[in-house]
Amino acid sequence: MRRVVFNQKGGVGKSTITSNLAAIAAAAGQRVLVIDLDCQANTTRYLLGDAADEEHAGSAAFFAQTLKFSVREVDTGEFVVPSAWENLDVMPASAELDELHGKLESRYKIYKLRNALQLLDDQYDEIWIDTPPALNFYTRSALIAAQGCLIPFDCDDFSRRALYGLLEAVEEIRADHAPELSVEGIVVNQFQARATLPQRVVQELLDEGLPVLQPFLSSSVKVKESHELSRPMIHLDARHKLTQEMLALYESLG
Repeated sequence: MRRVVFNQKGGVGKSTITSNLAAIAAAAGQRVLVIDLDCQANTTRYLLGDAADEEHAGSAAFFAQTLKFSVREVDTGEFVVPSAWENLDVMPASAELDELHGKLESRYKIYKLRNALQLLDDQYDEIWIDTPPALNFYTRSALIAAQGCLIPFDCDDFSRRALYGLLEAVEEIRADHAPELSVEGIVVNQFQARATLPQRVVQELLDEGLPVLQPFLSSSVKVKESHELSRPMIHLDARHKLTQEMLALYESLG
């Protein structure tokens, strides 16, 4: 299964959700690859820790080689590094992604990621793709390559209004380029059960029949500790309420 975690709004938890659900899958025995396409490289840092500072041929190198003609087919595995966690590999991001963006867009390399990942389907049970907070070349490449899309939602009115355009964008890409793609659901993140606004906004989504996934992910300072230590929640505190919510969310995906 190839999944993309996507939202055009920053700060909604894309990297946290991608990394933690992937880590849960790997801990359950699935062979997992995480691809980081965000030049901020938060997912890379989260899953690799200090090793993220080492020289790696990651997603930027993968896309750079698509700009050159070669008679030798490049093994996508060359751009993947193992994490400290069993069964969990990472294609790391770097700032070079930003430098390559214009060239890739002008040369129309939009299908290269999908073609490469299809060749990895036998090596990995699950592939998770983290995207930048924009509908750009990398995000479109990820959506075209994916079979499922998760949309993080952070419970405010601006996010709710932006959600409709985002769903339309995903549907347009599905119709034009990616018949396998479907929105698996909206992941409610940083939910505060006792606050009126989050309850009202989420209820409006449910009333409209949108695919809101449950359980909702609670707001917790523990996740900041998780980021600082570069330890996904399943490895930091498996009994924590947020970890249990993420486990239940992963199980709900089937």
